[in-house]
Amino acid sequence: MPRFMFRNQHKRSPVLKSGAAQGDALASSAFGGSVHESIAKIVRILDAPDDLVTRFVSGGEGIPQCGILCIAGLSDLNMINEQIVTSLQQAFSAIRHAEKMSGQDLFDLLNKQFLSVQKYKITPSLDDVLVSVLSGDTALFIDGFNQVLLISSKKWTGRSVEEPQTEALVRGPREGFNESIETNVILLRRAIRDPKLRFDTYRVGERGKKELIIAYIDNIAHPALVQEVKRRVETIDIDDAPESGTIEQMIQDSFLSPFPLILHTERPDKVASAILQGKVVIMLDGTPFALIMPTTFVSLIQSPEDYYERWLIGSLIRILRYMAVAISLTFPSLYIALVSFHQGMIPSKLAFSIAAAREGVPFPAVVEAFLMELTLELLREAGVRLPKPIGQTIGIVGGLVIGEAAVQAGIVSPIMVIVVAVTAVASFAIPSYSAGIAFRILRFLTMIAASVFGLYGIILAMIMICIHLSRLQSFGIPYLTPLSPGFYHDWRDMIIRAPYTMLTKRPKFMQTKDDSRMGNGEGGP
Repeated sequence: MPRFMFRNQHKRSPVLKSGAAQGDALASSAFGGSVHESIAKIVRILDAPDDLVTRFVSGGEGIPQCGILCIAGLSDLNMINEQIVTSLQQAFSAIRHAEKMSGQDLFDLLNKQFLSVQKYKITPSLDDVLVSVLSGDTALFIDGFNQVLLISSKKWTGRSVEEPQTEALVRGPREGFNESIETNVILLRRAIRDPKLRFDTYRVGERGKKELIIAYIDNIAHPALVQEVKRRVETIDIDDAPESGTIEQMIQDSFLSPFPLILHTERPDKVASAILQGKVVIMLDGTPFALIMPTTFVSLIQSPEDYYERWLIGSLIRILRYMAVAISLTFPSLYIALVSFHQGMIPSKLAFSIAAAREGVPFPAVVEAFLMELTLELLREAGVRLPKPIGQTIGIVGGLVIGEAAVQAGIVSPIMVIVVAVTAVASFAIPSYSAGIAFRILRFLTMIAASVFGLYGIILAMIMICIHLSRLQSFGIPYLTPLSPGFYHDWRDMIIRAPYTMLTKRPKFMQTKDDSRMGNGEGGP
């Protein structure tokens, strides 16, 4: 059986995600003066915005003064008043008669007895304070204490957990990720209750400073894969990462391929299944789409529904998807090749029917196909960009009207409309949106090859596509795995989805630390 290790395919040198000189200077700054001086420093850096809230709480002579800093609209002001300010007032009342108390003593007292918040951290870094306050946390300063308490108080309006819009299923969970990374982590923890599930946190973007989480199971994922993902994330040097697609483009193995080398999804069940296979997932704050790596060609055709139905039904659906890939890629080019070069290969009755339908059409088959395909792509793009009710109308009515009008005008033949329609339906059956776009791009290349060389051109184009796929890698894993190199054990979940009783091992090509899906989890040969 072929064996290979996860190899380092990324050539860029590591760059710290917050390695600018300004970030280093801020990170090295410390607090230790008065509360007023510390808060004034932050107010100057932020240029005193109107939504910046400051409040000072004093316990009297001999007791260190406290200061609170937060952003209105990002922070929960009611929670701050009820839990932070009230805790401070209770502490000051309890130590009213103290002669003198240091900032460290006051912090110890708050931490042990009075501070009632659920989540906070302590930091001496000005950079951490700025990022946390701008993220909705509250900074608590204490006179004479050289660190700052960052208390979690985030509160802003966000989208609730809804059904995924891009990956609808007939049978399966109806929950999907949203734009809150905290909610997404909760959904993933609900799906996998394993104590070895790890969430490593990073911040990406010198200006945006978005929170990024790398998720994996410690005793399943290959350590080299985890380290490679972390290394590539640490090479990201960019102002902001508005969406996970930016991260995908920054860490992928090749930017020249039309095929997606990192799979994206907004389904928690799909992410959980990938993690249990030994893969690594990246989640970014502000987007519902998580990234799964490594990715193979086979995974682009698979859907979570394959595993929710019985194995016969799941296998049939998966076979239909492979047929849809072949139709989407080659159907128009086959029509062009047969009509233009190989008329003798068409059955006689069908040939007479095609000839009668094409009578009066002024364009050759290749021009006819390009006109219809370009029109279909324009309608598809317009349907996506327009509001949803109008977009559906444009996609359906526009296609019917334009197709019927083109046939009536004699610009295209009815058989060409059928070919294009079947091709469009087949492309919609591909689960991965990015993979569907790749096949749409390659469809035009096969059409050009068919118009020049006929069936020989299609064969040459397919050979070139296969060579390209065989050269691709995703985080050290060949793209055509488990077909090439052949991991025959994994073929039972490639085209045919075997019964669950036969899927007792994790994918061999992932080289997981624990390869057993059933039993005591100690693995097997």
